[in-house]
Amino acid sequence: MQNIKVIAFDADDTLWVNEPYFQEIEKKFCELLEDFLPHHSVAKELFKVEMDNLELYGYGAKAFILSMVETVLKVSSNTAPIHLIEKVIEFGKELINKPIELLEDVEDVLKRLNPSYRLVVATKGDLLDQERKLMKSGLEKYFHHIEIMSDKQVKDYQKLIKHLDIQPNEFMMIGNSLKSDVLPVLELGGVGVHLPYHTTWAHEVVDVKIENPNFYHISRLGEILNYFAV
Repeated sequence: MQNIKVIAFDADDTLWVNEPYFQEIEKKFCELLEDFLPHHSVAKELFKVEMDNLELYGYGAKAFILSMVETVLKVSSNTAPIHLIEKVIEFGKELINKPIELLEDVEDVLKRLNPSYRLVVATKGDLLDQERKLMKSGLEKYFHHIEIMSDKQVKDYQKLIKHLDIQPNEFMMIGNSLKSDVLPVLELGGVGVHLPYHTTWAHEVVDVKIENPNFYHISRLGEILNYFAV
């Protein structure tokens, strides 16, 4: 760890609760459309629409809302009454206005690491929504830089590392997604730390066995302090 200069944190389900809120809204959405399809079939159609729309809308709450609207039209063969669309918009606003619930150890870890390292938020999603969540979290003061990315692939991390003016082996990324937070960083030669969350969006799930000396697994964020003299 002696090379590390920058420690980056994913935001959703690493710093604060996110996926359970999406799942709560999805459950309500599926119940809303039970007159058209069974719950599991609505969920399947919604996920397919989300995947088809990723390239157009990216990630986050607004993309989710648009995909819900499209799914209503799709499963109803464009016959859904307008009040269902109104309800979906209501669900979307409810999602965006969810409270920010910090996860275990977050503020203590940031306080401890902040004096010695440049701390970065590296997250994907809707720009306005993520900026709002960061502001509501009260954590903004701990971070040197905020990077809200359209995606988290190798090229996206390369761009971030270049902007930070460091080498890949001086960069550590901590997050709950192996696919987005760990594998691309390891490919670049950085340090990837996996902090699993109890629920993960299906799109982020990968079944891989990682054998890399730069890969670490922690069960709670506070464990990362064991690797630093802070």
